[in-house]
Order: sequence, then C-alpha cells, then structure tokens
Amino acid sequence: MAEAQNSPTLESARAGGPPSAGSTTAGTIAVAAESTVATRMSAPPSYDVEAFPVPHGREEEWRFTPLERLRGLHDGTAVATGTGVKVDVEAPAGVTVEAVGRDDARIGKAGKPVDRVAAQAYSAFEQASVVSVPKETVLTEPIRIRVHGESPAGEPAVAYGHQVIELGAFAEAVVVIDHTGDAVLAANVDYLIGDGAKLTVVSVQDWDDKAVHVAQHNALVGRDASFKSVVVTFGGDVVRLHPRVSYASTGGEAELFGLYFTDAGQHQEHRLLVDHNTPHCKSNVVYKGALQGDDAHAVWIGDVLIEAAAEGTDTYEMNRNLVLTDGARVDSVPNLEIETGEIVGAGHASATGRFDDEQLFYLMARGIPADEARRLVVRGFFAELVQQIGVPDIEERLLAKIATELEATV
Repeated sequence: MAEAQNSPTLESARAGGPPSAGSTTAGTIAVAAESTVATRMSAPPSYDVEAFPVPHGREEEWRFTPLERLRGLHDGTAVATGTGVKVDVEAPAGVTVEAVGRDDARIGKAGKPVDRVAAQAYSAFEQASVVSVPKETVLTEPIRIRVHGESPAGEPAVAYGHQVIELGAFAEAVVVIDHTGDAVLAANVDYLIGDGAKLTVVSVQDWDDKAVHVAQHNALVGRDASFKSVVVTFGGDVVRLHPRVSYASTGGEAELFGLYFTDAGQHQEHRLLVDHNTPHCKSNVVYKGALQGDDAHAVWIGDVLIEAAAEGTDTYEMNRNLVLTDGARVDSVPNLEIETGEIVGAGHASATGRFDDEQLFYLMARGIPADEARRLVVRGFFAELVQQIGVPDIEERLLAKIATELEATV
C-alpha cells in the first residue's frame, strides 16, 4: 500500500493556494498535505441561508460533491414533505428527551452552520430533539436514536432535522444514531460534553440505495472531557458528513474514527475539522475506507487547525483506503495548519492502495483459498475501527455487512 506521510515541523505556516487533492484510482495515490484552505469556506458560519451563495461546484468546499444528485438540498428547491422520516429515541431511565424550538439556548451552542445545506436544515426544521444526561450519571446501556425514511409513493421523503446530545459534568454515555430506509435528509447534530464527561457516539449510515444524507456534526468538548465519534457509512446514493470539534476549556480529548465501504455509483464524503482553539487539548483521527465498482467515489478531507492560543496541543490524523476493483476513485486531503510553535506534537498521513500481496501470499501459503484470504485481509483492515464501537450488536451487524459487501467482489 502506497503511503504519503507528513509530520510538519513547528515552522509550518499558512499556505495561500488551494490544495491539490489526491485523486486516486486503482491503486495509485497523490495526496496533498497543505494548510486548511477547506476550513475557509465561501462564507462565514451563519444561521442565515442567504448568507451562503448557492454552490456551483467550483467552491473549495463543494468541488468534490455531485451537486446534481443532492435532490435540491443545496439550492433551496428541496421542500420538506412533512411525513416519511421517523425519529425514535430509546433512552435508559434518568435520561431526558425533549422536543424544543430553535429558540432553545442549547441549539447551535456547539457551532453554527458552515455551508448552505446546514443553514437550510437549521432554518427548516420544525422541532429539535434534545437528549440530556444529568451530571454524574453513568449509563450502562446505550441511548439509541433511530432515523428511518420511507417512500411509499416511490419518491423519498424530504426532511430537515436538528438533534442535540447534552452530557452534564462527569456524566458518561454511549449514543447510537442509526440511519436506515430511504430519504433525502439534511440535518445538524450538536454534542455538548460537560466538564469531565465522557461521550461516545456511533453514527451509522445504512441507507437504501437512493437516499441522500447531508449533515453537520458539531462537538463542544468541556474541560478534561472526552469525546469519541465513530462514523460508519455503507448505504445511500450520496452521503456527505461534516464532523467538527472545538474545545470549551483545557484538557479536552477527541477521538474521531470512521469506516466506510463505497460501492459502484456511490458518493461518500467525510469532511472533518478539529479546531484546537484552547491550550493543552488532544485529538486523534483515524478513517478507513474500502471501495469497489465503477464510479465508486470516496472523499476524505481532514482539517486540523491549531490556533495561536492552543499551546500544548497534541494531534494526529490518518486516512487509509483500500481499492478493491478498477473504476473506483479516492480523494484524500489531510490538512494541518499550525499557528503556534509551542505544541506537543502534530502530524498526518494518508495511504491508498490495493491488497497487500505479502499478506495474501502468507495466508495462501498456509492453505487458505484466495477468495477467503482476501476477505480476511479486508476484515483485518477494518478490525481496529470496529473494535472502537464498543456496542456488541452494532459490531456484529457491521462485520456481517462487510462480509456481504465482499461477497460481490472477492
């Protein structure tokens, strides 16, 4: 597997030009490691839809996205149907679940919309769902949020949503957000992690083939708090997710893990930003993807910004992709921008390639058939991230999903 890696020196500075992304096909790679141009959007963050121009695909934040397949989410022509997308919350005792309006003080506290679709979702949702875990509460069972779309008339339902997950000081919780069915959905999800709290979120995109899902995830990490996000993307025609992390005080830690399996014709895009805006915080990003089939397209943009005030930062990000067939394309762009030399460490890496021939030879030399050997290699490729989930039924389901995907190829 070819790898491009860069651990910048403390003298790393802003770069003025746009990044030349790694456009990868069938085992070749060219990876850009430049400044976080992608964080400088076409307009400042805002709740106002009109503050953002209608994208045309030439903008830095939209240049990889097939706008014509967004079903009007980007230009305001997608009108909510009012029915067809159902959200169910299953929460353990002691957890509060509320439906609130956009005037609730918790809405937007973790971050404003950064593009037109996120602003459209904010302005169009009817009620936000707020799930609150009281301070010092340690949950032994996960909170499960199920988002399911139905299209009885043949056309997917259109919906806009807003979800807030709030943990009080020193609380601990695991949240599973499961997306299934068929829908055109734009949403914002806010994670408010109190001081000393620990939140793990598993977001599963297991949509039907025609679904379109665009979402911005905002996490605000409190003093000495920890946040772990596991994003799993399998289904959908177009999935474009924008996880963002910032810190409310010192000592916060964020881990962002991702797993995606992109099939023929699918577009799966993950655009991350970790904003180290506070001293002495940590972050670690690991995303892995496998691609198969003609016109399978995965995009990973990993932006880490270390602001001038964020002394003592320790951060690393990595993206790895496994190309299983010809005709698949990967764009992998790790970006790191450092505004202070007083940091513990910072680095990034990206790698894309085919199967490791040495691994295949090792397994086949021990009597394992070629097809089974390939399946074992792919399972091993994803095993590290599946183990991060920590919810046994979800882990088993994802391993079964990977096995099903591989049956079509190897």
